[in-house]
Amino acid sequence: MIIEAFSSDDTKQAGFLLGTEARKKDIFCLTGDLGAGKTVFSKGFAEGLLLEEDITSPTFTILNEYQNGRLPFYHFDVYRLKSSDEIFELGFDEYLFGSGVCLIEWADIVKDAIPENAIWISIEKDLSKGENYRSIKIDE
Repeated sequence: MIIEAFSSDDTKQAGFLLGTEARKKDIFCLTGDLGAGKTVFSKGFAEGLLLEEDITSPTFTILNEYQNGRLPFYHFDVYRLKSSDEIFELGFDEYLFGSGVCLIEWADIVKDAIPENAIWISIEKDLSKGENYRSIKIDE
């Protein structure tokens, strides 16, 4: 499925819709260049999980955990990791197979650690269609 977003609000709304459908043990993997909208998408996703907290990208902490939505939300940003080995040191397996939902920004960096049942989402800019245009491709 491909969703066209013409603004950051559209990108956030796409995340929101996916968040409303997320179920326990779902794994969502986000890819895209810097500034593509991964964190904006993640904020919408969290709202879809009924989280009221301000969602920030865990670029320096690697993981932010949120417990106050309809499901626990485990938000990873693995941009700073050099290999999949580093993510397992964080107890990655416990989150993947826990009682919540995982969303992993820059998931292509740790692709070999991601289970086959993960849902991959790529967000791409296309400046020929406008400064805020994004193509959001969801592979299930």
